[in-house]
Amino acid sequence: MAAPVLAFEDFGLVQGSGWLFRHLDLYVGERDRLALIGRNGAGKTTLLKLLAGTIDNDEGRRTIVPGTKVILLEQDPDLRDFETLRAFALSEPDAPPAHEVDSIADQIGLDLDRPAATASGGERRRAAIARALAQQPDVLLLDEPTNHLDLAAIEWLESWLSRYNGAFVAISHDRTFLTRLTKSSLWLDRGTIRRAEIGFGGFEAWTEKIFEDEARNAQRIDARLKLEEHWLQRGVTGRRKRNQGRLTKLHEMRAQRAAMLGPPGTANLTIGTDDVRTKTVIDAEHVNKRFGDRPIISDFSLRIQRGDRIGIVGSNGAGKTTLLKLLTGELKPDEGRIRLAKTLDGVIIDQQRKLMAPEKTVREVLCDGGDWIEVLGVKKHIQGYLKEFLFDPGMADARIGTLSGGERSRLLLAREFARHSNLLVLDEPTNDLDLETLDLLQEVIADYDGTVLIVSHDRDFLDRTVTVTLGLDGSGKVDVVAGGYEDWVRQRAPRTAQKRPGAKRVAAAEPKARTKLTYKDQRDLEILPQEIERIEAAIARDEAELHDPNLYARNPARFDALTKAIDAAREAKEAAEHRWLELAEMADQLAG
Repeated sequence: MAAPVLAFEDFGLVQGSGWLFRHLDLYVGERDRLALIGRNGAGKTTLLKLLAGTIDNDEGRRTIVPGTKVILLEQDPDLRDFETLRAFALSEPDAPPAHEVDSIADQIGLDLDRPAATASGGERRRAAIARALAQQPDVLLLDEPTNHLDLAAIEWLESWLSRYNGAFVAISHDRTFLTRLTKSSLWLDRGTIRRAEIGFGGFEAWTEKIFEDEARNAQRIDARLKLEEHWLQRGVTGRRKRNQGRLTKLHEMRAQRAAMLGPPGTANLTIGTDDVRTKTVIDAEHVNKRFGDRPIISDFSLRIQRGDRIGIVGSNGAGKTTLLKLLTGELKPDEGRIRLAKTLDGVIIDQQRKLMAPEKTVREVLCDGGDWIEVLGVKKHIQGYLKEFLFDPGMADARIGTLSGGERSRLLLAREFARHSNLLVLDEPTNDLDLETLDLLQEVIADYDGTVLIVSHDRDFLDRTVTVTLGLDGSGKVDVVAGGYEDWVRQRAPRTAQKRPGAKRVAAAEPKARTKLTYKDQRDLEILPQEIERIEAAIARDEAELHDPNLYARNPARFDALTKAIDAAREAKEAAEHRWLELAEMADQLAG
């Protein structure tokens, strides 16, 4: 964080019949990396538009350093008036240089001559990214930048932003993206905005402490607010504690699945006990699928058991949708066979979006116009069920057309999870969802009795949810890995290294197998936890001093020194944690 280049003082905005924001202060420094966090409907996108100057505030003052270029990357850019993606990317006002747009498009694999009318969501998003970045902004405002992007494009964007010299403010449901890139947080909550000089990695601990403080003070406030704070405690802190138990259960399920799969990356079909066979819901044996001469799926075998949570990952065009359609029986393999249990009763969430007609009400979508919904055989009143999915109970008669994209997605999940089924298919379920809804979705999936198939580019969501990951690299090979996205990445690392020049020469000279840690390794393993705690304490101490709102005006040199010290400490902490994890894994392997 450095000198402010963009700021609002005592600003407010009227929306509908009341104030969406009022008496808020906000600033963006010239090198800030800010995560903007809040629930769906809190006004995050509106706040970005205020910062960009595309809408006007009703109160307060917006100040900006002369010559500062502020660019907004919208979540859903309007391409209706453009013939091609190139025409959109080079459109006025502030058309970027054509060579800059071409360069970025080449790096992210975008055909700018693609007709805008037939472009996919991912292509439209890439065109918006090329247009925004090519303008060389001083402040970049990112509204869900990873939506519709595949993993390769997300990692490219992360790399670009890590080298970017300007400031950015990012709204994103992608925890991995925010954790890797942000150094400060803006929390938009119940009409107020709070700022902390901590990246998203420390956000949950920070907000949990705020909720705990508010809960202790609630007894001195009126009863209505006390109830609200109790609900927040149950929805945030209580949920997080329950999730620890679910995480333990997930790791146990992964360990069981690893034992069934056998060697890393292979599907062990020799485990044919009656118990395993009766639990099998999808049985794929030596499946092949081609489009023309191109292999999409090659020699794929896997038994999917009742209760499995299967994640499917890979770049766009690698074959994720094809594999999903094969596993659900929508496509037939060219060779091999796929058998589905006769009792399989699936729900494909992505195909149900047609039910969300704008003119319908929430009550009509959930209860066919009534007051009660049957949830897995148990009748629940609509208002109570809405509350379970983080809605205001008074929204029962709201029109679908008035809901945000995230609220519509949440309502669809509420409807489909109420149905009896034993197979749930989720295609990019995290798009448009806020972080609290993602926590809720993880809970519901963990408690679901059936089998779940998930196609997603959200790395953190997969790590928290799935028991088996199917990774596609575009060659037709499907990696079968017990665990989440990071487990797949770790398995691929040695294979990727072998493809590099000189890999054969290195592999030929195998070192003698180690039987124990060296003295230095053992020493580091013992002292690094204390070192990490010391660094965390130093960061907390410096951040506490940095929270003084008058510090920059009173002592700018001290402000800059603290900022640099915190950045250096975070890097040291990350290096120490990485070193300790490597040593801990090494110790476990040697002990095993």
